[in-house]
Amino acid sequence: MSARTGWLRAGAVFAGVLLADQAVKAIVVSSLARGEEREIVAHIKLVNVRNTGVAFGQLQNGGVIVGVVIALAVIALLVYFARCGSQPWIWLPTGLLLGGALGNIVDRLREGAVIDFIKLPHWPAFNVADSAITVGVVVLLIVMEREGRCSDAARRDA
Repeated sequence: MSARTGWLRAGAVFAGVLLADQAVKAIVVSSLARGEEREIVAHIKLVNVRNTGVAFGQLQNGGVIVGVVIALAVIALLVYFARCGSQPWIWLPTGLLLGGALGNIVDRLREGAVIDFIKLPHWPAFNVADSAITVGVVVLLIVMEREGRCSDAARRDA
């Protein structure tokens, strides 16, 4: 796969995640008052809460440290993708991670916190962006394990 194709695929996944995340958050905010909960099915709730930490409420009220951690993670991902963009399937976790990160960054800039809306029993509330980040990390690990280190050919093609 060419580097251009990898960037285009990652961009499409990125845009899809960002659009889905922001659209669902807009629906939740317009449908539920802040702090309101509605049980959907079998103890799964739709909520309208804010999270000042990172995925699943980690580093709550972390302020600047949260921004630094997110920025470093995004930079590391972009550097890796720039070097290994032609590696099979690497575009998928890259798009998921970037779309999820930007979805939550948009919330932080607009709201000062991330909008979370899915609440499972014994689990912090989360959103589409958090889910994309989690799936993206798992898929990235699988791709890296399956494909091994970024090959010289992948670096050259990127």
